[in-house]
Amino acid sequence: MTANVAVETTPEVPLWNDPAHSVTARVSALIDAMTLQEKIAQLYGVWVGASDEGGEVAPHQHDMEEAVDLDALLPTGLGQLTRPFGTAPVDPALGALSLLRTQARIASANRFGIPAVAHEECLAGFATWGATAYPVPLSWGATFDPDLIHRMAGAIGRDMRSVGVHQGLAPVLDVVRDARWGRVEETIGEDPYLVGTIGTAYVRGLEEAGIVATLKHFVGYSASRAGRNLAPAPLGPRERADILLPPFEMAVREGGARSVMHSYTDTDGVPAAADEDLLTGLLRDTWGFGGTVVADYFGIAFLRTLHGIAADWADAAGAALRAGVDVELPTVKTFGEPLVEAVTAGRVPEAVIDRALRRVLTQKAELGLLDPEWSPVPPALDGVDLDDPDALRGRIDLDGPANRELARAVAEEAVVLLSNDGTLPLHRPRRVALVGPNADEPTAVLGCYSFPQHVGVHHPGTPLGVDLPTLRATLAAEFPDAEFTVVRGTGVDDGDVSGLPEAVRAARDADVVVAVLGDRAGLFGRGTSGEGCDAESLALPGAQQDLLDALLDSGTPVVTVLLAGRPYALGRAVTEAAAIVQSFFPGVEGTAALAGVLSGRTAPSGRLPVSVPRGAGSQPSTYLGARLAHASEVSNIDPTPAFGFGHGLTYTTFDWSDLVVDAGEAPTDGAFSLALTVRNTGDRHGTEVVQLYLHDPVASVVQPVQRLIGYTRVPLAPGEARRVSVTVPADLASFTGRDGRRVVEPGELELRLAASSTDPRLTATVTLTGPERHVDHTRHLHAVFGQETAAGA
Repeated sequence: MTANVAVETTPEVPLWNDPAHSVTARVSALIDAMTLQEKIAQLYGVWVGASDEGGEVAPHQHDMEEAVDLDALLPTGLGQLTRPFGTAPVDPALGALSLLRTQARIASANRFGIPAVAHEECLAGFATWGATAYPVPLSWGATFDPDLIHRMAGAIGRDMRSVGVHQGLAPVLDVVRDARWGRVEETIGEDPYLVGTIGTAYVRGLEEAGIVATLKHFVGYSASRAGRNLAPAPLGPRERADILLPPFEMAVREGGARSVMHSYTDTDGVPAAADEDLLTGLLRDTWGFGGTVVADYFGIAFLRTLHGIAADWADAAGAALRAGVDVELPTVKTFGEPLVEAVTAGRVPEAVIDRALRRVLTQKAELGLLDPEWSPVPPALDGVDLDDPDALRGRIDLDGPANRELARAVAEEAVVLLSNDGTLPLHRPRRVALVGPNADEPTAVLGCYSFPQHVGVHHPGTPLGVDLPTLRATLAAEFPDAEFTVVRGTGVDDGDVSGLPEAVRAARDADVVVAVLGDRAGLFGRGTSGEGCDAESLALPGAQQDLLDALLDSGTPVVTVLLAGRPYALGRAVTEAAAIVQSFFPGVEGTAALAGVLSGRTAPSGRLPVSVPRGAGSQPSTYLGARLAHASEVSNIDPTPAFGFGHGLTYTTFDWSDLVVDAGEAPTDGAFSLALTVRNTGDRHGTEVVQLYLHDPVASVVQPVQRLIGYTRVPLAPGEARRVSVTVPADLASFTGRDGRRVVEPGELELRLAASSTDPRLTATVTLTGPERHVDHTRHLHAVFGQETAAGA
């Protein structure tokens, strides 16, 4: 029921438009004034594409939906506009003009003058033509640098806001459970703490720029069986609570995210889109989330077509609304006429409509969309003559120098040096064989949600919109005196081995081979990585392993460079390659970042956000396995990774020493304090990443052998030493107990200060004392690190 709020207002300004009153009062008055059709119209979007001539948007026709008649829809209002910039190539200024004209039409067409919320994808940058394509989220994880990702997100958000966008569909907070899943590139990594801290930093950056961040996919999507997209997720309550939920919890509690997108998957037979315990009981009632829950695209209709829990569209709509979904995306289907009829017939209570509507209108009020001075003109077009669209073309630059500098910073910090026999950095090489399918491919640096790979591929006659130098070009600029022989060898996934002899000849005639391998991002089978591009195994796609083995047999040192969306088993290269450099779709500045690392102009500092497998078929496994998930004498399959989570080399060396524990005991509501010294013992600058893992030897339920509970980057000049301190709250030892509640148990723990999950350097054995203690979502989430110059340094 809607509360009646009696507040005096002037007839010239309706109460809902008057900022002098509270948002609650304004929204209540507006709901009271709306018809059922007007209410429901605010709860769905329409998928549109902006006009490259600056005219109004046109409805996007999708093969899953019927055509939309805007003239028929708009008089009752419209909740959202789906991807006006991200549906077809459009000049940013003309896209902004198209959007503002459409918003003016939407507002003038309905009784209350309410515009739509415009949303866009922003998984690796604003996904529109001409905007900077930043590194994919897996590269964000590789930086172990939340502050940098916060800055990047702010830049992305400001660009989106400047052209009239309100909501961004990012970040993805799914924790990798099986690297065969095609959407691994969209994730931040395989550890919930890393995903949570990096993802929350991204949320803060977007939100501070005025963009509504959307957490996805809530929850369980990444736990699908065999890594298949949209497959069943055999997910137990403890795995969900301790592995998959914490990043969302952190982003809601600390990031200020204003929207959540439900997952496609089901947990034990209950689809997320119809899970009231998840979307209302946990998200809202327990965590206190006050924003909107939006549907993953077509997810409400899937309750009927894929999950089979709804008999018709009205059933699907009612199930989603009761669970706590507020907005149907990407376009109107179940929330349209079927829902109107269901409410009228008493099948769906109007109260659930009003509940969702209150959240939607509250968000619109907070965005200023109900204010009397609201204007459809976005900041980038403020004060500009809008009567000459042709004069606007090229006026808005979404890929300027500041963006490029930030993109390069992220790309550089995300490069992971997996192995090196001393060949790197390359010192003035004379003859270089540059071999592989990604050596001279501009789009090899882009993920599947970058605009060129997501949309641009459907418009082959349209320029990419951003400058994408190939690795061939950047290496030629990095080593101007070198002679390069460039041979493709084989395609990414065509299996063609006819080019291998030429590649081997080039290798034998060279001083060093740079083999550039990996993925091609795409959608639904059009690539080897990306949404719907799942892998049967973690062998390199196509004939790339054959190419790599042939190069290793040439006798010339082979530097293996990977431009990929997931980790791959590399066979003999793990032990025989001169060096291995991993980059996860590093974006527009990615090849420059790689060239700098290969030359030594920049020092690698990235760390693996996902383990690199030793064997192609040992999945699924992550470093978070319990004891039975590790190598044993009773199975012939050894899941031990070639390179573990958190691994990454540098061009210098570090010494860890002088571990001091203030007290070896603390109560279950207390904390431990530790300190150590990290010294750069090499001859060049480098960054060490101090990682803190917790090992619980005896617990009431099975635990991972270890799990990350903190980390900090420590940049050091040659000979420099820093004293690194860390306070570890006992809350970080909590886990979900047998009764389903989170518990801190007394007993002995190991706090492992490590360079990676496979490289512990110093270990503190400590003891929690006192009674068991139950904690909830208000518990401490972080260890607190500090750094100061070490005495005598």
